[in-house]
Amino acid sequence: MTHRRSIARAIAIPAAVLLLLGTAGCGSGDSGPAKPGAGGSGRGGTLVIGATGKLPNPDTVIGGAGFEGKRLVSFQLYEGLTRYDLSKTDAPPEITGALATAWKVAADNKTWTFTLRKGVTFQDGTAFNADAVIFNLDRYLNKKSQYYTDALGAAAGEYAGDITSYRKLGEGRVQLVTKQPNGHFTEDLAHVLIASPTAVRKTGTKNFARHPVGTGPFAFTSQKEGQQIELAAHKNYWRGAPKLDKLVIKSLPDAAARTAALRSGDVNWIEYPNPDDIDSLKADGATIATNSYDHLWYWILDTSKKPWKDPRVRRAANYAVDRAAIAEKLLHGTADPAAQAAPRATFAYDKSGDTYAYDPAKARKLLAEAGYDKGLSTTVTVPTGGSGNLLPVPIAEAIQRDLGAVGIKVEIRTTDWTTLIGAEADGKVALGSDAIAQSTTLFQSEALLPLFIGSNSPFWTGHYRNADVDRLLASASASTDRTRRRADYREALSLVTKDAPWLFVVNDRNPRALSPKVRGLIQPQSWFLDLTTVSVGS
Repeated sequence: MTHRRSIARAIAIPAAVLLLLGTAGCGSGDSGPAKPGAGGSGRGGTLVIGATGKLPNPDTVIGGAGFEGKRLVSFQLYEGLTRYDLSKTDAPPEITGALATAWKVAADNKTWTFTLRKGVTFQDGTAFNADAVIFNLDRYLNKKSQYYTDALGAAAGEYAGDITSYRKLGEGRVQLVTKQPNGHFTEDLAHVLIASPTAVRKTGTKNFARHPVGTGPFAFTSQKEGQQIELAAHKNYWRGAPKLDKLVIKSLPDAAARTAALRSGDVNWIEYPNPDDIDSLKADGATIATNSYDHLWYWILDTSKKPWKDPRVRRAANYAVDRAAIAEKLLHGTADPAAQAAPRATFAYDKSGDTYAYDPAKARKLLAEAGYDKGLSTTVTVPTGGSGNLLPVPIAEAIQRDLGAVGIKVEIRTTDWTTLIGAEADGKVALGSDAIAQSTTLFQSEALLPLFIGSNSPFWTGHYRNADVDRLLASASASTDRTRRRADYREALSLVTKDAPWLFVVNDRNPRALSPKVRGLIQPQSWFLDLTTVSVGS
């Protein structure tokens, strides 16, 4: 279960699994129809967002809807000791303090001391303190805790599994010790969400998802299981109350339904509008917000057998794809061509590393050198949808045409997203294909990077192995020197680009369509959002 949940976090998941397989929290009653803009106090209005997938279980780390669920629900209800600074648009977000204001690591690079923020209260009025941190870590890591469950332990293990001990150092500090040096530990802790001990004790873990309570900017009001959740502004939020009065998230997995809901006024914001609808939405007065972020849409190729065992064939496929046409024509400028492994909006990206320009002649030459001058046949499993997957089948069909033009005949096999990542988490390929198509993040959850390009991953990675990549990943993970760590990652990704175990396709630009009444959105280079700045006019 731990491996399944890890991949769900990362695959646009993942993205990364299997958070999508997690069960959504039980409903606490029909919340009734939400009316966009009709806020409780009229100060900031009601924001109603149409999401692309099922909504997550609102119990802290359980999730179940990839990073979209975390973006729209989990990170609105809860916080960790740290958080992403989502206030900037011109660079990937850095980690800053949330429930902790400062931290330091000892000379062993394993013993961390965190100074906690004073004056913070949970949405139920409970004071946040060191005891709350210890209570939550017990709930995640201590099997003897009455509030621990295997599901919580598995989910928390992705980011807190490296913690070997923890203790309170007075009311205002805690000490956490990791198994080994961990340079991205402060980033990991942004995902270790803190719940109100009072609320957990009141409901028990089994029923906590019905009445979740955190320290985040929005407090739970009601929900329909997996379909709709209503939140209200946390008036005593330590960073200042959100401008909105109310936040409603609706599950609208069908793109046409999302567009129709925005046009009718049932929602005033939709995640990932169909690119074909963007021009008409603009004509209707909608705002289309985009920005680069840590995203890659790609195929994982089975490097253990023909035809993808030969790196010349893998490189040939990469030269055969017209990424610019996919990005500009099919996706209407909502994505950028991906000519290397590192997504554009990451510190690992270097424009000089863009390797795979559209060059069908070079593709045919490489195929001939590999003994495939008469062409070859292969198969790919493609999800029909899912968080971060854009238009997976149309993209795959465009690639199918491009590869066919150089002699690579591709059979597309479709399945649902949950089935694809479920098999992947078990080290298998749904429908037994030679490749799988999906999207992922690489650095938004730095701890998970070895699961995608490391040799010993429990996931299906196409059997990719490179000892130098493994060495660089290990060096980066253990270093608390950010400059050195990023240099190691950059070199590792350049090796992946050269080896081409993936078919690199596009980097999404994270489009969302907003009613003209929605104001104040800051669109960062991130999967996540700060909704405290947003308001809805009348």
